[in-house]
Amino acid sequence: MPDWVEIALRTLLAMGVLFVLTKILGKRQVSQLSLFEYITGITIGSLAAYVSLDLESNWYLGLVSMTVWTVVSLGIEFLQLKSKTARDLFDGKATVLIKDGKIMEDNLKKERITTDELMEQLRIKNVFKAADVEFAIMESSGDVSVLLTKENQPLTPKHLGINVGPEQEPQSVIMDGKIMDEPLATIGLNRKWLDTELEKLGVSIDNVFLGQVDSYGQLYVDLFDDQIKVPKPQKKAALLATLKKCEADLEMFGLSTKEQNTKQMYEQCSKALEKIIDEVKPLLIR
Repeated sequence: MPDWVEIALRTLLAMGVLFVLTKILGKRQVSQLSLFEYITGITIGSLAAYVSLDLESNWYLGLVSMTVWTVVSLGIEFLQLKSKTARDLFDGKATVLIKDGKIMEDNLKKERITTDELMEQLRIKNVFKAADVEFAIMESSGDVSVLLTKENQPLTPKHLGINVGPEQEPQSVIMDGKIMDEPLATIGLNRKWLDTELEKLGVSIDNVFLGQVDSYGQLYVDLFDDQIKVPKPQKKAALLATLKKCEADLEMFGLSTKEQNTKQMYEQCSKALEKIIDEVKPLLIR
């Protein structure tokens, strides 16, 4: 067999084995790596290259070595699941970089991080002043987690005492100008509903690059032609405005009548509608 044919076949075999072993090792092997996972990835890759190119040695020994590395790596991952000591040994411990707005210089030196690198990591988290940070910690993966002080944290509905409804995953019902029937069926809709919504927007299915339906049944589209502006759905805003108008009308009717029983009826209806608006408003303002 010619050398180039043998190398080609070995390379295909090494690629197949490497793919299978990586699938066995799991998604962590292609995400943020620990020190040992980093070493494992480099070593298995080097062994795969050895299997592909070394014509003078027993190439199958490289496959044996790759398998052993994989088994050892799986054993260590299992050990890490069972033991905190093992996790600290192989992954390392997190290091506090900022505490109460004060930079921990000794810990920076320990992790060999410069001030510029620390500020870069903070800017990635949209933080531009170290004094705004309550707590910053370097994880074992090398990523920096940041907790802002109370006065610098973003305002949320919870801070305002507003209860908001749960948000479900939007379903992509149109991709590259083609209707996706399965997501439509998942949310209990059909092509007829979709055609009606597209007609309201004044666009054709062929011009839709991506169409998504949120948990409230509103269709959002992105068109191939970026020059065309498509208005966002206004159903929820229109419904909220209508409810508030009805409440205002009831109050006005109650003020304009002199009949006591009628006035009382309007006031009761207005208060009942106000209560309903308070309950549904978190769902309509999203």
